[in-house]
Amino acid sequence: MASNSSSSAARRAVGLTAAIAGALALSGCSQETLEQWGRWGLPEAASDRAPFIGNLWNGAWIASMVIGVIVWGLIFWTLIRYRRRHDGHVPRQTKYNLPMEIMYTLVPFLIIGVLFFFTVQAQNGVLAKEEQQPVHKIDVIGQKWSWSFSYLEADNPAIGADAHTIGTMENLPTLYLPLNKPVRFKLDSADVIHSFWVPDFYFKLDVIPGRTNSFDVTPTKPGRFLGKCAELCGTYHAAMVFNVEVLPEAEYNKKVKEIAALGGAKPKMPAFPATGPKQEG
Repeated sequence: MASNSSSSAARRAVGLTAAIAGALALSGCSQETLEQWGRWGLPEAASDRAPFIGNLWNGAWIASMVIGVIVWGLIFWTLIRYRRRHDGHVPRQTKYNLPMEIMYTLVPFLIIGVLFFFTVQAQNGVLAKEEQQPVHKIDVIGQKWSWSFSYLEADNPAIGADAHTIGTMENLPTLYLPLNKPVRFKLDSADVIHSFWVPDFYFKLDVIPGRTNSFDVTPTKPGRFLGKCAELCGTYHAAMVFNVEVLPEAEYNKKVKEIAALGGAKPKMPAFPATGPKQEG
């Protein structure tokens, strides 16, 4: 009797400790952190392409949890249902059960098929081009280990000139973008494969030597963000970052004019043999 009461008290103590620890952990979390956990760890969306990836990410988490609950539930049910009894009786063990083997072969293929379908849908939405060619066009060159940006605004009456920024590891480049205006990017590499990634945009695209990749994006949130290279590209890959600043269009135009007035030269690309069809746009 004493043993039962002591074990019950121990369980209550463990439960109380866990509750206190959970409360302290939650109290230490900021509102921003809690909101990020509500997005399954994603930052707040800052582009028009984010909903495609955000919905895919949320759906994948929900599907994973549902599948996990079912699998763990079946495991524990099997452990309890088919355990050896106290009287030594062993429940009937079924071997070579054809329906069960068919089920656990087909169900994973069904899960993969569903995830593949929604992944392709999200990919098509992210890579879809604007119906009309955007006014703002930016060429991006990735090189070991920084980025160069060329603002092709000579045909834009509000600016009237192209502007170029060449970044280095010592002087991180800043990419300026107009708020709520579509921008067409063209990506090229001067050496090896890189990957252009702005986490808050929920988007990245490989930068491949000898191939031009292109995408459209509309920034929807003003502020400063961090861009990265998402492809291991050599010794100083971790230092290949850049700043992103999203400004109202009038401020963006002013900033690009200031860069053009500095007279920076256009970055030069080495000659590469073509590795695939170029994406024109």
